[in-house]
Amino acid sequence: MSNHYDVLGVSHDATGEEIKKAYRKLARRYHPDVYQGDDAQERFKDVTHAYEVLSDTQKRRVYDTTGNENGTESGFGGNYAGSGFAFQDIFETFFGGGGGGQAGPASRARRGQDALINVRIELREAVFGVNKKIEVETAVTCPTCKGSCCREGTSPATCDICHGSGQIQRPVRSILGQVMTVATCGSCQGLGTVIPDPCLECSGEGRVRSRRSITIKVPAGVSTGTRIQLASQGEAGPAGGPAGDLYVEIKVNNDPAFLRDGDDLHATVSVPMTAAALGTELTLETFDGEQPISVKAGTQSGEVVNLRALGVTHLRGYGRGDLKVHLHVETPAKLDPAQEELLRQLAQLRGEQFREGRLVSSGGMFARLKDRLGNL
Repeated sequence: MSNHYDVLGVSHDATGEEIKKAYRKLARRYHPDVYQGDDAQERFKDVTHAYEVLSDTQKRRVYDTTGNENGTESGFGGNYAGSGFAFQDIFETFFGGGGGGQAGPASRARRGQDALINVRIELREAVFGVNKKIEVETAVTCPTCKGSCCREGTSPATCDICHGSGQIQRPVRSILGQVMTVATCGSCQGLGTVIPDPCLECSGEGRVRSRRSITIKVPAGVSTGTRIQLASQGEAGPAGGPAGDLYVEIKVNNDPAFLRDGDDLHATVSVPMTAAALGTELTLETFDGEQPISVKAGTQSGEVVNLRALGVTHLRGYGRGDLKVHLHVETPAKLDPAQEELLRQLAQLRGEQFREGRLVSSGGMFARLKDRLGNL
């Protein structure tokens, strides 16, 4: 068996590009339609087979290790015990092994990849929804060649190895005799055409990277992690292929005044001790404007006032969540002498007695608890 590196005339450490160039040169020289020698078919077969092995990373690694692309010392693969010939090889032999079942050349144009970007919005924008203008950097169809991949005035040329079919045939000896197999053309990669004069701007890719502005509609009710799909707004495909989709992942910023819990909002309002005792009306600035809050007399710290339908809009369905206002009763930390005297008078009127700064008698719960303990 000929050494594949010697057949292509490359060194054992040759790069993939060097192997490809050597193959294309030899394939043109020994193609049966060009080379008139009696061994034309055999030489072309050897060159093509050597390229198929060395251009495939896995096959090349096995070949370098074992000296045989099948990874064995025998002439066949070894998947079928006793014969060294796999059933898969039989099917590939009769139905075009190596061509992947492909009929005709593959399309150069392919769908572009999907893209994902993150967009931050404020809580207010999540409550009501917003139209957001964003900057996106993706691949777009090349404006110079319009996706043709070719320099102006030129066009793709038919591959002179496979003559536009994207496939090549070669005879292979097997246990069933000599049969013809079909493989993807290594010169044009199965496309049937080559680009002799690629576009200078996109280097024959048919697309370039560009920054563009688009406006997205963020629906009301989104939360952190919500993804919005924009069809055909992702990466443009090679050679004028259709664009993929753009996915926008929402990140909602924390708000200094409101905390979100599902579709409900929570806020904390401080109420002076006297206002909580006497009752009062407060005003709270919400996302819907100023809203009155009724604080009933005797309100205790931790009580909650519920404002219906002032929360986050339901993303799916109708209506909105609630705004829950938590009341925090403030106890004055510093008192001037006049204020302290007034509080002492209030305590006396309420039957609360202090001794050395400690409450020793109260007409309220403290007194009832003391009486109960005294009767035990």
